Amino acid sequence: MKIQVDTNACVGTGFCEAIRSDIFEVGDDGVVTLLTEEFTEADRADLEDAVAQCPMGALYLEG
Repeated sequence: MKIQVDTNACVGTGFCEAIRSDIFEVGDDGVVTLLTEEFTEADRADLEDAVAQCPMGALYLEG
């Protein structure tokens, strides 16, 4: 499974970071970055929640 970030759409609301601060971090530039790209099935529910909560639709889950 992989998560993609559309950095052009991201406005740094931080909802994803609030859900999993070990995966997402909003930088000083107001754009989220991934702290890891290694995910397990145990992460799936949180990743799906982060995608669903992103008001700008800047996150995409693949796989």
